[in-house]
Amino acid sequence: MTDTKRWYWLGGAALLVAFIFLLHPILMPFLVALLLAYMGDPLVDRLERLRLSRSLSVVVVFGLFTLVLLALLLILVPMLVKQLVRLYELAPQILDWLQHTALPWVQAKFGLADGFWRFDKIKAALAGHIGQAGDIVSVVLSQATASSLALIGWLANLVLIPVVAFYLLRDWDLMMARIRGLLPRQREAQIVQLAGECHEVLGAFIRGQLLVMVGLGVIYAAGLMLVGLELGLLIGMIAGLAAIVPYMGFVIGIGSALIAGLFQFGGDLYPMLGIVAVFMVGQALEGMVLTPLLVGDRIGLHPVAVIFAILAGGELFGFTGILLALPVAAVIMVLLRHLHALYKESQMYAGDRDPEL
Repeated sequence: MTDTKRWYWLGGAALLVAFIFLLHPILMPFLVALLLAYMGDPLVDRLERLRLSRSLSVVVVFGLFTLVLLALLLILVPMLVKQLVRLYELAPQILDWLQHTALPWVQAKFGLADGFWRFDKIKAALAGHIGQAGDIVSVVLSQATASSLALIGWLANLVLIPVVAFYLLRDWDLMMARIRGLLPRQREAQIVQLAGECHEVLGAFIRGQLLVMVGLGVIYAAGLMLVGLELGLLIGMIAGLAAIVPYMGFVIGIGSALIAGLFQFGGDLYPMLGIVAVFMVGQALEGMVLTPLLVGDRIGLHPVAVIFAILAGGELFGFTGILLALPVAAVIMVLLRHLHALYKESQMYAGDRDPEL
């Protein structure tokens, strides 16, 4: 690559970053729609192989998405809201149990000083806010009225997402073909290969890992609810979402469930063993069934790369940066792998070798 071409590529990358930085407040619905189209394209392709037209296949996939969303809104969301309210009501009692039962036991076992942790102020603040729980709706309505333009913009973005996703999904193959037609002829094969590797990484993570997260959330929530844990649905869903990083969901979930179980069941051994058994079964199913079936041996993003990408994207561009974080991390990962291979083949790595040796 000549210096002129290299400057062209660097200039194009700089313009793209500037474009995202300046327009990131309005990019969110388009990025969410792009993500939905990317996830739905394999389903549409399968329906096309069954002799359905592209438009009809998109309508069928959108119908499935709509049914899943309605099921979440009608069944799951009210239950989660109910448990969140219950957690809010139980918070002072949990703090009281920590202060008068758990922490004195820790203090006696480890010989800590008296009053090494006080919850009086936190408990008083929570108790003062619980009385205002009935005014939540009025507060939300007043805030919405005060910022009506922001509410209208948020609703417009919400309506825009399915519209943009529909057109992107309908024209996905055509857009990919046109983008490939614009690639430099001499570099087309190399760019297509890099794009395929990026697609493999993103597909393994987005379509695979997200399904694993949903599966684990269902397993944890159902198991904890069968054990009788009052906050089982909430803790199970949180553990499933935290499974975006391997083992993080297990650690957060079992820790939260054991604390909630100690508070709810006291010293009863069998419910606590049931909680541990739920997470052990979930981990076994993840390792032997979910991950091999949904992710397979495809290359995924390293957990540290996922954490750094999400935090960096959120810090730089807000929610838009979070949506862009994983695709950018996948591209960087693929490029670094190729740069590593080029470095191992370069003279800089091999050094000057004595031909007599």
